Amino acid sequence: MSDLFTPLAIREVAFRNRIAVSPMCQYSASDGFANDWHLVHLGSRAVGGAGLVMMEATAVEARGRISPQDTGIWKDDHIAFLLRIASFVKQQGAVAGIQLAHAGRKASVRPPWEGGGAISPDSGGWQTVAPSAIPFRPEDPAPAELSKPEIHSLVDAFRAAAVRALQAGFQVVEIHGAHGYLIHQFLSPLSNRRDDEYGGAFDNRIRFALEVSQAVRAVWPPHLPLFLRISATDWMEGGWTPDDSVELARRVKPLGVDLVDCSSGGSSPLAKIPLAPGYQVPFAERIRRETGLLTGAVGLITTPAQADEIIRSGKADMVLLAREFLRDPCFPLRAAQALGRKLNPPVQYGRAW
Repeated sequence: MSDLFTPLAIREVAFRNRIAVSPMCQYSASDGFANDWHLVHLGSRAVGGAGLVMMEATAVEARGRISPQDTGIWKDDHIAFLLRIASFVKQQGAVAGIQLAHAGRKASVRPPWEGGGAISPDSGGWQTVAPSAIPFRPEDPAPAELSKPEIHSLVDAFRAAAVRALQAGFQVVEIHGAHGYLIHQFLSPLSNRRDDEYGGAFDNRIRFALEVSQAVRAVWPPHLPLFLRISATDWMEGGWTPDDSVELARRVKPLGVDLVDCSSGGSSPLAKIPLAPGYQVPFAERIRRETGLLTGAVGLITTPAQADEIIRSGKADMVLLAREFLRDPCFPLRAAQALGRKLNPPVQYGRAW
């Protein structure tokens, strides 16, 4: 049986354990440029023993940022500092990953500690875009409905971002298709009311996700893994469902997606989400069981025993921790100690363990 510290190989990339740092927006960039904050934030988690350290949602175009302070990968100038981050993460024995993202209608907002409200263009915000001209919240400005040529250009933007991610030295790319952002906006009937080939029927609503997956895989080397993060349910009547997620996973598997990272929610501010420890794990378990794809479990995973049980019982192949890593950059070292596994801290930290 696998456990939390069993190494995992995906394609030709070896992960030293099953613990990943989930992408977490830091809202600390300028013009998309990562900086020393991101280097120290991500580097600390690599030092702390994570198997995979994932860069936050990184915008494939400027208007795809959630906030003006989001990181970006829409121009070649962004590569240099991202290369510095990826290099340091790999030097510490972790795998360096990056999440490619577009916020769609949920873009142009303030950071959470400033309330998260929409920013008007005259205050430094911008016109948002979406499959349909439906705002996320009634008080938000309506997004502009994307034309088909614009949709095609966004597929190209994801493709170009993947090329830059490779040049920056990342070993894993994750396509962000969750949390009510652009790809999820196409998937969900709550946000997609189009009547062309990108809306309506299930096959049409998943078209953009499939095109992005295919485009990224075409330029992402065959020896490197490709992940897809999804919201497995909208938690809303008439929205995206777990059954839909299973079928989407079946469709992306032959396109070269290696792991589905299973989160949930984000399409509606009215969703009632039953928060509890491991509340999203059943989604990862079902997709893994019914499709044969590798899955990642995420959401209120906070203890070594809980994380280990998820892997031991075959519910997922990897656990992705977010807030717990904010509280404890050395969670993997603490977990190894708690589970009686061999500790491998950096030599500089050895006397603490």
